[in-house]
Amino acid sequence: MESVFFKQFLMISDIKTIVFLAVLTALFYLIHVLYHKKHMDFAVVVMIGTGLGLVLGLAIQFVAGFPDAPMDVAFVAETTTWFAMVGNGYINLIKMIVVPLVMVSIMQVIINMQQGKTMGLLVKKTIAVTMGMVAIASVTGVTIGMLFGVGKGATLVEEGTATAKDITPVATTIKNLIPGNIVGAMVDSNIIGLVIFSAFLGLAIWWINYESKEAAKPLYDLINAAHKAMINMALLILDYMPWAVMALLANTIAQRGLSSILEVGKFIIALYIAAAVQFTIQLILLAVHGLNPVTYMKKSYATMLMAFTSRSSVGCLPMTIETLTKKLGVDQGTASFVAGFGTTAGMQGCAGIFPSLLIIYVCNVTGTPIDVTMIVMTIFVVTIGSLGIAGIPGTATMAASVGLSGVGMGAQFAMVSPILAIDPIIDMPRTMLNVTGSLTNALVVDKHMGSLNETAYNDMSLHQQEKRA
Repeated sequence: MESVFFKQFLMISDIKTIVFLAVLTALFYLIHVLYHKKHMDFAVVVMIGTGLGLVLGLAIQFVAGFPDAPMDVAFVAETTTWFAMVGNGYINLIKMIVVPLVMVSIMQVIINMQQGKTMGLLVKKTIAVTMGMVAIASVTGVTIGMLFGVGKGATLVEEGTATAKDITPVATTIKNLIPGNIVGAMVDSNIIGLVIFSAFLGLAIWWINYESKEAAKPLYDLINAAHKAMINMALLILDYMPWAVMALLANTIAQRGLSSILEVGKFIIALYIAAAVQFTIQLILLAVHGLNPVTYMKKSYATMLMAFTSRSSVGCLPMTIETLTKKLGVDQGTASFVAGFGTTAGMQGCAGIFPSLLIIYVCNVTGTPIDVTMIVMTIFVVTIGSLGIAGIPGTATMAASVGLSGVGMGAQFAMVSPILAIDPIIDMPRTMLNVTGSLTNALVVDKHMGSLNETAYNDMSLHQQEKRA
């Protein structure tokens, strides 16, 4: 199997590649049996898939001898290429429906509004809750970073592969969220831009209905039918999640060397703990609003696992909306708007705790004093900078650039190269926190709007995922 055909085209030139692909196939069949033959709960099967993916990834690392550069090992590179076909292919499948789902959902909400004040109130409350929670996430990141002393004793990296992204003023960032080209907004996954366009189009159609119900009826029927079709399509795709999370997690673990993880082990531990603390704060917020956190976790943990393994807030959007509306009793309009907003702005993981931790890290590496001024500036810059960060894998780098540049340390960006080298490992809890942030924000906003169905929220019969053949 030394020919170009096997090595570069098929990417199957090693017997170990064949073995691990066979193992993955066998595990896929096991998931099929548990889910479709034994009719196990969907969320339980997703958790089993996540555990199997972790074990499979570690097995690949073990067979490879835990190399410093796993992707230089032929069978690891080949195996993960095939795993990525399944895992990342699934994420692309979900992303494929995000644009039409968001647009149709927002229009469907607007045309069925009973009064015009609802949308303005929803926008105000969403921005207030979302940005407030990002500020709290930044405080969490700064506090945990200082307690752990991240960066103290770290190797000084004066030159690295990490380069800061181009920084744009906040006013320009906000302006760019308004799409000058709707097709460009679709291509760039500018979710807020799509929400704005869809809201105006929905209002225009609502206006037609106000003037002539007969003229608006075909448009109303089309949008309502399209909305049902998109929801069904999302459910069909999400049904394959147990298989996808296995391939996604196995791929992430297999591609990372232990040495690169141990080098910044303190930062990894600090970030996971900060994510856990912020998640606890989210649960407290729900409890303060009279919502049982245990009920929330039982109904949402499949979505959390999807976020953890997929590392894509946008990719989780259909499942986030489904969880909010079908299980947690959130109004369709609130769910679509708040969750859509949360994929681009106010992400508590990628744009909250992460850049705050990085700033503390760079301060400690360079010996910069962490005084009250630095702390306040960090919280302010991180909160404002969280606007316009797209919810796709890797964009936390942009949030880090904005944060470090905002506190005057953009020139030291290369020092975070060791951390960005293990980005997938720390991106998993960050993304999960982004998604749980969208879930809790939507619940709080809907509670304040007075449209939350608390009977549905507390109804544990909705916890049982409907089985689809």
